[in-house]
Order: sequence, then structure tokens, then C-alpha cells
Amino acid sequence: MLKGELVIRAAVADDREALGRYGGALMRQHHEWDPARFLAVEHPEEGYATFLVGQLDSPGATVLVADLDGAVVGYAYASLEPMSWKELRGPCGYLHDVFVDELARGRGVGERLMNEALAWLEGRGAPRVVLVSAAKNTRAQALFARLGFRATMCEMTRELQR
Repeated sequence: MLKGELVIRAAVADDREALGRYGGALMRQHHEWDPARFLAVEHPEEGYATFLVGQLDSPGATVLVADLDGAVVGYAYASLEPMSWKELRGPCGYLHDVFVDELARGRGVGERLMNEALAWLEGRGAPRVVLVSAAKNTRAQALFARLGFRATMCEMTRELQR
């Protein structure tokens, strides 16, 4: 188990550096799995931090952090989304990001972040929660399945010749 007290709390502007670090790590992880599909930019930390901190005051979004004795060891980002004709779905909660520091993985941090995000979405009336996962992220998919998620779509990508 983790030593010390783990608290899941709403992110604040002072969490900017950790949010950028983990958002950048999430971006790199996905790009490593499929460089043709996933975005890569040099030094994504500042851009990701700016994006996530920009969500802090949105009434339709939440950014949560896993705080272990004052150190952020992970985050989750979720939002309320309206009906989408394009995605063939009704209104929902959308879990965009969940990331846990490699040193804190396998200790329930991701599950705690997810449960808090799910509670936040349910408390705001979301009738369901949708998320997507990189095909190679089987560890996260196992967590999602344990939490009651089911597969509903399969994204496929084909590069076009130019």
C-alpha cells in the first residue's frame, strides 16, 4: 500500500506543474503506442497545463488530483457533454484523462480517481459515462471493466497515402 495519506481533491492552479508533467507523459505514452495516430509536440507540458488549468473554473468539467502527503501522484479530467449526433449518443459524462505516476501504479490510485470522477459526474446528472482507451492500454481497460464499463465502440485508423 501507499505510505502516507492519499487524498483525491479538486485540482487548483498551484497544481499546474504536476498537471503539465502528467498530461505530457500521457501524450508521450499514447504517441509511443501509435506514433501515426497520436499527437506529439515538443515539450507538451506547458500546453497541457494551460489546457487543464483552463478547465478548473468550468462548471461542466472537473480536474481531480491524487495528493499523497502534498505531492500530486496522478490526475483525472472529466466533463459533462451534450447529445452528439456525430457520436450517436445522448448526453453523458465523459472521462477524458486518467493518469497515475508510474511509481504509484497498482495501488488503487487510478480507481480512487475514477470513482471520484464518476461521483462528480453522477452528482451533476450524467446518465452514463463514456471514455476511450488506447488499444494497447490493457491495464487501464482492465480497471475500466472492473468499474463496470463495457466496450461499445472500436476506433480504427488508416493512414492515407500522399
